[in-house]
Amino acid sequence: MPYNNSVEATLDVIGGKWKVVIMCHLIEKERRTSELKKLMPKITQKMLTQQLRELEEDGVVNRKVFDQVPPKVIYSLTDYGWSLKPILDAMCAWGEGYIKKNGCDVLE
Repeated sequence: MPYNNSVEATLDVIGGKWKVVIMCHLIEKERRTSELKKLMPKITQKMLTQQLRELEEDGVVNRKVFDQVPPKVIYSLTDYGWSLKPILDAMCAWGEGYIKKNGCDVLE
């Protein structure tokens, strides 16, 4: 896909409401789909699945399926996904400043 500039390419991969949130949770540790859903109660299951698939297609997230019953799937960041860590850290720092500046509530 041709891009007009590099920011478009970045947003094509990590843009949207949930992708960055998913990646931030995967920086902490690898997670099952159900764990991610619990950490993001406002996301629908359909949207979570879609966002994970897109991140996997873009080479940011790894999906490991275990051959067992019931099925077990673990998501983690790929090496390419880990290259986004400085960007995600900067976004977290900016968000913390925004929350403090505006007196926003943070859900625990």
